[in-house]
Amino acid sequence: MPETTDDEFTFTIEDNEYIIKKNDSSKNKQRKNLIHGPSIIIGVSITAICVLGIFFALNIVTSEDQQLIETQISEKETKLEPTSVSYDVFFNNGSPILGSPDAPITLIEFGDYQCHFCNVYFQNTEHKILENFVVTGKVKIMFKDFTIIGPDSISAAHAAHCAGDQGKYWQYHNMLYNNWTGENNGWAASENLVMYANNIELDLELFLQCESSNRHQNIIEQSNNDAKTIGITGTPAFFIVDHKNGEVATIGGAQPYEVFERLFNSKLEK
Repeated sequence: MPETTDDEFTFTIEDNEYIIKKNDSSKNKQRKNLIHGPSIIIGVSITAICVLGIFFALNIVTSEDQQLIETQISEKETKLEPTSVSYDVFFNNGSPILGSPDAPITLIEFGDYQCHFCNVYFQNTEHKILENFVVTGKVKIMFKDFTIIGPDSISAAHAAHCAGDQGKYWQYHNMLYNNWTGENNGWAASENLVMYANNIELDLELFLQCESSNRHQNIIEQSNNDAKTIGITGTPAFFIVDHKNGEVATIGGAQPYEVFERLFNSKLEK
C-alpha cells in the first residue's frame, strides 16, 4: 500500500519503487515570481480530431468554481476544423509508461522541465493522481517533451531519456522537478544534470556517453513536432485518452487535482 506524508509519497508498480518528494514551502515561495512567457498556457479547444478514421472529441476542461493553483493568463479558445492526426502523435516519442499497461485511461502530459506551471502541477497535483488513479490501475501516465523555454530545456529532457536507458526515467524526471528553481537560470546546466544522475545512482560513465552522443535528440525533436501538430502553444498541456471508446479530452494548464479527478471519474463511470 502506498504511504503518504506531507513531504513524500512512495509507491510501487511492477516491483519498481517510486518516491515522489515535494519541495519545502520556502522554495515554493521563492518560485512564485519566476514566470516565463512561453510557459503560460494559451488554451486551444479543438472541436474534433480524426485519428485513424475515428473522430476524437476534445474539450477544454474548465470549471468556474475551480481556481487555478496559481494565477495564469485567461485561456483563449480557438475553434479549429477537424484535422487528420495519427494516433502516433499521442503515443510515440514519449516517456516509458508509468502505471499498469492495462489501465483504461492514459494521461499524456506535454511539458518542459523549466516550465513554472509544469512544476506547479508536479508539486501540487501529480502525486495525488499517482496515489488515487495510477497505483490503483485506473490511469497510466506518459510524459512528452515540448522544449520551448530555452537550451537547458532540451538538455534536461535529453538527460531524462538517458536515465531511461538505465531504467530510471521517472526517478530522474522527479529529480529534475524537485530541483527546479526557475527558468533559464542554470539549475539544469550540464554539471547539475550529472549531479542529479549521481544522486539516483546511475552508471555515470554510461550516462555521460549517452549525453555526449545526443542519442535521444531525435525523439525530443519529434515530440516537439507532435505538440505543434496538435496545436499546443504552451505548457503544461494534458491529453486524457479513454481506451474504451477512443475519446480524448484535454486539460490546459496547471489545473487543481479536482479537475483531473472529476474527468477521470466521469470516464471510469461510463
